[in-house]
Amino acid sequence: MPLTLGIDIGTYETKGVLVDETGCVTAQAARRHEMLVPRPGWAEHRPEEDWWGDFVFVCRALLEQSRADPHDIVAVACSAIGPCMLPVDAAGKPLMNGVLYGVDGRAEAEVRELTDRIGEDTVIKRCGNALTSQSVGPKILWLKRHRPEIYARTAHVLTSTSFLVQRLTGEVVIDHYTAANFSPLYDVATQDWTDDLADDILDLNKLPRLLWSGDIAGHITAAAAAETGLAPGTPVTAGTIDAAAEAFSVGVDRPGDMMMMYGSTIFIILRTAERVADPRIWYAPWLFEGEHASMAGLATSGTLTHWFRDQLARDLDPADAFPALAAEAAASPPGANGLLMLPYFSGERTPIHDPNAKGAIFGLNLTHTRGDIYRALIEGIACGTRHVTDTFAELGQSPKRLLAVGGGTKNALWLQATSDITGIDQIVCEKTTGASYGNAFLAALAVGLVERGDIAKWNPVETSVTAQSDPRYDKSYALFRRLYEQTKDIAAELGAL
Repeated sequence: MPLTLGIDIGTYETKGVLVDETGCVTAQAARRHEMLVPRPGWAEHRPEEDWWGDFVFVCRALLEQSRADPHDIVAVACSAIGPCMLPVDAAGKPLMNGVLYGVDGRAEAEVRELTDRIGEDTVIKRCGNALTSQSVGPKILWLKRHRPEIYARTAHVLTSTSFLVQRLTGEVVIDHYTAANFSPLYDVATQDWTDDLADDILDLNKLPRLLWSGDIAGHITAAAAAETGLAPGTPVTAGTIDAAAEAFSVGVDRPGDMMMMYGSTIFIILRTAERVADPRIWYAPWLFEGEHASMAGLATSGTLTHWFRDQLARDLDPADAFPALAAEAAASPPGANGLLMLPYFSGERTPIHDPNAKGAIFGLNLTHTRGDIYRALIEGIACGTRHVTDTFAELGQSPKRLLAVGGGTKNALWLQATSDITGIDQIVCEKTTGASYGNAFLAALAVGLVERGDIAKWNPVETSVTAQSDPRYDKSYALFRRLYEQTKDIAAELGAL
C-alpha cells in the first residue's frame, strides 16, 4: 500500500507521521527542541539542528518503526513554524539562526518606519496585511541595518519550510500562503514579489520561487536520501506554514470553516469567500489558487502554560504536571475567584499588534491558590481568543463551524473555557495529530491518491464542545479589555527600561 510522509517543525517539537491511502497512521515520531530567546522580544531556532536535524531524526525513526520500504513512500510534504527569516549563502548554508514569526519583535522600528513611509492603507491594499511583528520584510531590513556582514553574504532569504525543501530537493521555493507574510514584498493582486513599495529591502532575485502548496517542488536528491533514508526521486511538495497544514488536517476547506489551533500559540485560520482586508488580522491566498483565508494569532498560549509549569509548579513531575494543574484549576470557579491575567508575555499579535504589551496577574489576595492563578491563565488566553473572534464578527466573518486541533485539545478545561467565553461551539476530530497529518494528506493529494473531500473520511468528527453561558465570564472579559487599555502605557514605559 502506498504511503505518504508528513513532517512538521513546531516551536518546541517536531512531529512526523507515515500514513496509508486510507488515512491510517502506520507510524509516528517526535523530537523536542527549544525556542531560543537571546534577549527579550527575540525568538530563534537553530536551522541545522532544530529544523533539518529534527527532520532527519524523525524521518529515520518513522522508517525504523514502520519497517516500510522507502520506495513505498510516494510523496513527502513538510511544514514548519512561520513566517521565519533565514538568510543563507550560495550553497544554502544558514548564515545565522532562524528569526521566528510574530513572537520575535526585533524589527519594531523598521515596522514603524516602513508603515510611515508607505502608508498603512497602501500596505493593506497592496499586500493584504498591515506591517507587524509577523511581517518578514521589516526583519530583512533589520538584518541589512544590524547585521550588514551577513546581509552582504546572503544569496537567498528563506523561511523554515523553504529551508527544508531546499535541503531535500535543492530547489529554492516558497508557497503563496507563506509568501504573503513577506510584506511589503508580496503583492496580493498580482500574487508575485514586488519592490514597488520599498526597493531598499532586498533584491527580489534573492527570494524563493513562488508555488502553490500542493505543487511538486522537486524530488529527493541523492544527498538528502543518504541522510534521511528516503528513496531518491521521491516527490516533495512546496509545503506551507504549520498552521495551514493543521487546518487542512481537520477539514478546514470551505468558506466559513475556522480552525483554532491550541499549540504554543493560539492560531486561527478562517476560510473566506473573498479577500478580507483589515489591519487587525492577516490575509493570505489559501493553499490553492483562487482561494482565500484570514488569520489571527496570539503571541503566547501553550508557551505560557509551559512557563507556569516550569516556574510555579516545580514540585510536580513535569510529565504529569499539566493534568495536575488542570485539576487544581477545575476546583476554582469561573472567573478564578476574581483574578484576571493578561497573557501578553511576548507582547501580543492580533488584534492589538502591540509588541510592548506585558503579562499581568491582577487581583491577587492572600486567599488565592495556585489553582486560581492557573485558571486565570487559561481564562486569560480564552479572553484573548474572544478578542479575535469578536474582531472577525465585527467584519461580518463569524465562523459557520469551528474545528479545534492541537495538543491543547487534551485540556478539557481550556476547551470548555474557550467555548464559554467566546460563545462558540467547537468540533474536535478523531485525529488531533495536527500539521504532520495534514501534510501527509496534502502529499497524497499532490500525487492523486485522494481528493480534497476525502479528509472527512481520513479524519472524522469525534466530539464537540457546547458553549455554556455564564455572566461571570462576560464581566471578566469586559474587565480584561479595560485592564489592557489602562495599563498599556505603563507596559510601554516598562519596556523602555
